[in-house]
Amino acid sequence: MLEKVITLENVSLLDFFGAENKNINAIAAAFPQSKIISRGNEIRIKGTPVEIQKINDIINALIDHYNQFGAITEENIRSYIKQDEERIENEAKEDTIIYGTKGFAIKPKTANQQKLVDTARANDLVFALGPAGTGKTYIAVALAVRALKNKEVKKIIITRPAVEAGENLGFLPGDLKEKIDPYLRPIYDALDDMIPAEKLKFYQENRIIEIAPLAYMRGRTLHNAFILLDEAQNTTPMQIKMFLTRMGPNSKVIVTGDVSQIDLPHKQKSGLIEASHILKNIKGIGFVTLDSADVVRHKLVKQIINAYEKHEEYLAAKEYKSEKGNPPTTKE
Repeated sequence: MLEKVITLENVSLLDFFGAENKNINAIAAAFPQSKIISRGNEIRIKGTPVEIQKINDIINALIDHYNQFGAITEENIRSYIKQDEERIENEAKEDTIIYGTKGFAIKPKTANQQKLVDTARANDLVFALGPAGTGKTYIAVALAVRALKNKEVKKIIITRPAVEAGENLGFLPGDLKEKIDPYLRPIYDALDDMIPAEKLKFYQENRIIEIAPLAYMRGRTLHNAFILLDEAQNTTPMQIKMFLTRMGPNSKVIVTGDVSQIDLPHKQKSGLIEASHILKNIKGIGFVTLDSADVVRHKLVKQIINAYEKHEEYLAAKEYKSEKGNPPTTKE
């Protein structure tokens, strides 16, 4: 069984828990497969990930209700339990992740994007691999924003390795942030679509949303957070190990990358490729592979990706022939 802790702040415990914990007991009665224990100002929930999420949503709704009205009744509890059941039922029918700043629904557009959403729901650590334009980063950011809005986490941390794609950071103008920001631009673009500008500014100024180079993660323990490592193909084995071991309690991590676009120095092993092999059989870690069929950019992007894949197969076969004199079968 997994465990989640909710800490109550600026709340009368007697009013919130009720006499002899009757309010908490009423919630527990609706979820007999889980355990809900109140100690001081903490509520500990033990159960399956799905039930923990349901109970967490109900308690957060009750906290909001208490802050607005100053009291909680048994009728309130029954109402929020019913609302949560209806919300879960509606979510099963509606695959929207969140609504963007202009009111449009952000949702999976392909079967593999939906698989990424489902895998992230079922696992605390997910690897999403695929070529450019498949929406893996955009979907991951949307999932992080939804988790923050639903109070499942307290912050979002998004990071990328600062590996130059043909340029040297030292020769770029400005301070470190100004040097790094161009590499993080896709992240900012996604967030701009999902969070109003003023609120995004507030989140960043108050470190509720952090966007930083991977090196800044060293030495930290990241708890109560939704963490996204983007462009992970450009991590070294030591870097990705460092990142993955930062994971703290009540955290979710999505690692995205495109193994066909590695910008590491020649002969430097990609940490993403190594981690995918080492961790593939660990329960609780999910893997999703997207391909050219999932590309949601211009229709030519699919053809470009397919053409490059075909060319790489041809070069691999040619190299094999020069070494062995008997090439494997290829598409060419």
